[in-house]
Amino acid sequence: MEAMGFMDRTTEMLSSYACNLTYEDLPPEVVHQVKRTVADTLGCAIGGYLSEPAKVARKLAGDVTSGTPSRILGTDAYSSLDMAGFANGVMVRYLDCNDSYFSPGGGHPSDMIPAALAVADAVEADGNTVITAIALAYEAFCRIADQVPDNQWDQGIFSVIGAACAAGKVLGLDEEQMGHAISLAAVPNVPLRVTRMGELSMWKGCAAAAATRSGIFAAQLAAEGMTGPFEPFEGRKGLWEQAIGYPVEIEALGGDDAPFRILETIFKFYPSQIHTQAPIDLAIQLHERVKTDEIASINIQSYKSAVSSASTEPEKWDPQTRETADHSIPFLTAVGLRDGAVTPATFAPDRIADDGLRTIINKMRIEENPDFTERYPAEYNCRIEVIKANGQTEVAATSFPKGHGRNPLSDAEVDAKFRRLACPTVTEQQCEQALELIWSLENLPNLRGIFDSLVV
Repeated sequence: MEAMGFMDRTTEMLSSYACNLTYEDLPPEVVHQVKRTVADTLGCAIGGYLSEPAKVARKLAGDVTSGTPSRILGTDAYSSLDMAGFANGVMVRYLDCNDSYFSPGGGHPSDMIPAALAVADAVEADGNTVITAIALAYEAFCRIADQVPDNQWDQGIFSVIGAACAAGKVLGLDEEQMGHAISLAAVPNVPLRVTRMGELSMWKGCAAAAATRSGIFAAQLAAEGMTGPFEPFEGRKGLWEQAIGYPVEIEALGGDDAPFRILETIFKFYPSQIHTQAPIDLAIQLHERVKTDEIASINIQSYKSAVSSASTEPEKWDPQTRETADHSIPFLTAVGLRDGAVTPATFAPDRIADDGLRTIINKMRIEENPDFTERYPAEYNCRIEVIKANGQTEVAATSFPKGHGRNPLSDAEVDAKFRRLACPTVTEQQCEQALELIWSLENLPNLRGIFDSLVV
């Protein structure tokens, strides 16, 4: 294999950090947050188990046999490492309820957790190894996202690199191999943002799972001696030049005096896109104060990132698919105002097509508040004003919707969310067994018990 001296600065920085990070380097609060995140992620996965995209992914994964088999979540079946990671990732993402990180780029870093789990299951890695790999993946994802707005490319541009680091860490790659794994993840896998434009398809919830699959495959290739381009980031026609347009300097990664980025993620309370969380919160507050047949008009103000898709894409005002509906501020605000709740059942086809919701949506106006934009992403400001037919006005506003770092879910609320999402698919006893194992992850010799506890 070629010497690491041929690699560019970013690749060397990431590969050195990945190989040298140990469980002992992780502060107790980071270990705890990893366990919280695994609980949140697996609850989302079992909640998405019965979805059509998950069925497609499991069918394809189940058709694959491998000499290094990995468990398909929710089943007793096995597949190859990469296809198990893909199938499990599709389940994680379907409900759009897993964690978020934005600063200014970002997305949903827990999409990478299936990479760590798939490889760890195959090689029977212990809980400490899994925790370390997940913390590592978050550092790679978030530190790149800190410097790179994701408005031109989809978030897989970050997660494929983090997934390769996590998979490579569990496989025990050395620095040269890890460098090539990172290169083999980044170079072939720059995804198009069209995934999240207009009327959204099933692929919206599968794109990050595809990045996870590619990250695992990249680590497997590197483990077998495959080399990748030596300057994937800084080289001519490399990632920074082609995808970003300018050179990027990644900050110091977590450890010593640098905080670990997993501590700065946001857990969602509602099964919908991150920018819809605040409007839903406010609409549900207003549900008790407003009867929908009294509404004359609804004025919503928020920050630019939240407003842009709702105000510029007509599909968000008349969603036809689950994937579009869970990204639609107009739809979800109407549901919150009328029903007083947003749950996975909100997205049943007959609910999405409900003409009564269209009546409410047609009374809305959404606009950017420049002050709110200035405060984002530190604050997720939103203000909803409902004007009644009699001229009375009801107003609700928030800066920190439930789940935000300034208004976080407690451990008990993480457990409750797990049960709320998973219990329609598995039993309460299974939920309790899985949660007990997840909260003691650092003591587990392997992941078999967690997978066993969640068989549907």
